Amino acid sequence: MRLSLNLRTSVSISPALAVFVAVVALVAFAPSVAVSTERDAPTSKLRIIILKKQRRLEVYSSDTLLRTYRIGLGLNPKRPKERQGDNATPEGSFYVCVKNASSKYYRSLGLSYPGPADAERGLRSGLVTNAQRTRILSAHRHRTTPPWNTRLGGEIFIHGRGSQSDWTWGCVALDDADMAELFAMVPLGTEVVIRP
Repeated sequence: MRLSLNLRTSVSISPALAVFVAVVALVAFAPSVAVSTERDAPTSKLRIIILKKQRRLEVYSSDTLLRTYRIGLGLNPKRPKERQGDNATPEGSFYVCVKNASSKYYRSLGLSYPGPADAERGLRSGLVTNAQRTRILSAHRHRTTPPWNTRLGGEIFIHGRGSQSDWTWGCVALDDADMAELFAMVPLGTEVVIRP
C-alpha cells in the first residue's frame, strides 16, 4: 500500500465545519478553569473574604465557598493601612471598583479603599480635608472609584505576580494562574472584606 501526499492539492471545507473545528481545538487545548462544582452558581452573589493572618483569599457564592487562594500582602502585613506609603494592607469592607486586564502586575482588581470609615478617621487625624472626605463618601454611595490621591493612600489592588511572600506596597498578590481564574469570575461591584 502506498500513500502519497500532493502538496498542491487544496482541501475545501464548509464555513460551519471550520467553526466547529476551531471550537473543538479551543476546548481541547484551553486550560480548564473549575470555578464551582455547583451547576449555576450565581455570580451576582459573589463575595471575597481576605484573611490576612492566614494569607488566604476565599471566594463565596452566598454562603458556599467556591475557591481558596494563597496570597501575599504588603511589606507591613500585620497592621491595617492608615496612610499613604505605610506599605500596609487595609482592613474593612470594600468592593471591586476597577478591573484591569493589562496590569503591570498581570491582571488586577481595584478595591474601593479608602472607604467611609477611613475617610472619617482621615478627617479626624488631618490626613484628608472635608472636601476629600465628601468625595470618598460620594464614591461609596455611587459604587464608583474613591479618590486615590489623598494622604490616606489608595490604588489598593488584588493582583498577580506571586504569593510567595509579603512584597507589595499594600496590595493583595496572587500567583498569576490564580489571578487569571479570579479575574474571570469576579464582576465589578463584588464585595471584598479584608480581615486581620
